Amino acid sequence: MSKIIMEDISVEFPGVKALQHVDCDFEGGRVKALVGANGAGKSTLMKVLSGVNAQYTGQIELDGVPVEIRSPSDAKRLGIEIVYQEVDTALVPNLSVGENVMMEYLVYGLGKGGVIDWNHLHTEAAKTLENLHVSLDTKQLVSALSLAQKQIVVIARAMLGHCKFLILDEPTAPLSVEETKNLFELVRRLRDKGIGVIFISHRLNELFEICDSITVLRDGQLIKTFELDEKTTIPDIVELMLGRVYNEAIDKSGRAIGGVLLNIKNLADNENRVQDICLNVRSGEIVGLSGLVGAGKTELCKTLFGAFGRQQGTILINDKKVRADTPAAAVKAGMAFIPEERRKEGIVVGESVMENLSLATLKNHARILSLLNHKSESRAADTKVADLKIKTPSIRQRVGLLSGGNQQKVTIGKWLDSGAEIYIFDEPTKGIDVGAKAEVYKLIVDLARKGKGIIYASSEQAEIMSLTDRVYVMYSGRIQKELVTADTNEAELLFYSTGGKNDAEQN
Repeated sequence: MSKIIMEDISVEFPGVKALQHVDCDFEGGRVKALVGANGAGKSTLMKVLSGVNAQYTGQIELDGVPVEIRSPSDAKRLGIEIVYQEVDTALVPNLSVGENVMMEYLVYGLGKGGVIDWNHLHTEAAKTLENLHVSLDTKQLVSALSLAQKQIVVIARAMLGHCKFLILDEPTAPLSVEETKNLFELVRRLRDKGIGVIFISHRLNELFEICDSITVLRDGQLIKTFELDEKTTIPDIVELMLGRVYNEAIDKSGRAIGGVLLNIKNLADNENRVQDICLNVRSGEIVGLSGLVGAGKTELCKTLFGAFGRQQGTILINDKKVRADTPAAAVKAGMAFIPEERRKEGIVVGESVMENLSLATLKNHARILSLLNHKSESRAADTKVADLKIKTPSIRQRVGLLSGGNQQKVTIGKWLDSGAEIYIFDEPTKGIDVGAKAEVYKLIVDLARKGKGIIYASSEQAEIMSLTDRVYVMYSGRIQKELVTADTNEAELLFYSTGGKNDAEQN
């Protein structure tokens, strides 16, 4: 079996020691978990291994031979492949499954005279998918696939490159329970073929299902590597990640739940993504939207925020009818939206922390003739960075270079001075560690303490149970059931999430 040894790996950015003298190894035929809080160095270490970050010091050996990995092509040549969480960035949506699997053939391996042998392309793609025990039509457009299927396409492409080591970065974050199960079966087959899998996930319970060993990073340093067995507990791992004992309880005290702040009647979008939605949110209340992946939670959040254009139905805020058929109109009506895909929709990754934090409140920093007062903008950003404990070398740092948890704080922070009364959170803890999750929960509760109304959409039933006051369970674009959180349990949430109805509701 192949083996990678990384010794004394260090990476330094301006003002930040991202990795400090890290020693670790990865073996073929085994699945190793790589965990740590946001900013611990996991992604930086994998960028070194996959050739994305060439500015490292230290040594790397593959099967006892020193190697240099200074570009993605170096990594690929050595049999190291990576599948990022945002799989869409690795695919060409208007090309077929076969063309995406065989991308390197299209680019580098054309036949004589540059003529593409289409039969060969689709035959080889089909063989690769078949070897993975996956059934996909190679002529289907990638744009029509689910996220789980897109992941498979990227993994299949990696297998064509004589892959020895496969890095999976948060692979289950967008997947349903069944899709996660299927992915794990695929990972086990790859492991049994001698491929080493490096598995990065913040869903610590999953590690016990799929991983053989675990490496914990904290603040750019390797803390511990050990075998995963029946003696290992999630609290043990969390304590290593955070360097302290973690208290899971969420303090929701100090809130005064008042009158109805938001009242929605018969809401639907024009393409029936969601239908006949009736719900309400009181001031100081945290209301959950629960349901499986694809139930319509995200679609409801976006419909309410005007992302899909003109809606059917009625939206009342403080008993006043409002129009929210564009995001601008929704903001004017007093709504704020923290989307599921923060890098695509929540922040501008190429701009600074300061510029992102002021996106929703530029008018607060405008002078005569709408010229921007940069001193005011800078002061406000400094205050938010301190209040939200955003870890950044400077407010001038590009927000795309921050960890996921700190990016999420920026996504929330930009709304705090906007005057919003309703905050809509869509899967706000997706892809962030337990420590950052606790900080996000505290931010949400603090908003509720200020009398804001909170809509909290999550497919994580444990989150819904621990954070919300009431919950609307969604199924197939509709509200299946309204429940008081204190009077329900995860089993009941799952029952209604799968379309269940009790005897009275069926009659």
